[in-house]
Amino acid sequence: MTYPTVFHLISHVSNKSGVSCVLIGGFAVNYYKVSRQTADVDFLISDEDFDKISGELEKAGFELTCIEKVFARFKGNKHYLMDVDFMFIDKATLDKIIKDGREISIAKQKFIVPSLNVLIALKLHAIKYNQKVREYKDLPDIINLIRVNNVNYKSKEFHELCLKYGTQELYEKIREGV
Repeated sequence: MTYPTVFHLISHVSNKSGVSCVLIGGFAVNYYKVSRQTADVDFLISDEDFDKISGELEKAGFELTCIEKVFARFKGNKHYLMDVDFMFIDKATLDKIIKDGREISIAKQKFIVPSLNVLIALKLHAIKYNQKVREYKDLPDIINLIRVNNVNYKSKEFHELCLKYGTQELYEKIREGV
């Protein structure tokens, strides 16, 4: 079957297999009114559900180019099909994120994006565990998300979010950047 966009493919595959995916990364950032270019599409998925969809993606012409304990990347075989990254989390956490998330439409397909706080927490976590690679992209996203969405970054709750998923140093960088 041919799909006009990667969003049609992921929607079809996830609906067919009964797998829940949460849209994260650049497209989720764009939903929260921060314009950012992205070269791929990123999803959260439960680690147990990944096997249910990986075969379908390969049948559709995607090649699994990287798989690790918490991450997998598929490369599209058509120039118009963006690469797809999956971050693995446990089912209970995914269910909470879905419950608190927002339903959006991209290419007339329905997806869930995480709440703004969860999106920021995901970015803090990514920086904390891979600072050299992630800080240059995710820190500006966090700062812009705070600015555009009027997040009270001086609040006790935001500080606690930063300490739980990031570090005090990241919190200070955010305060300086805003």
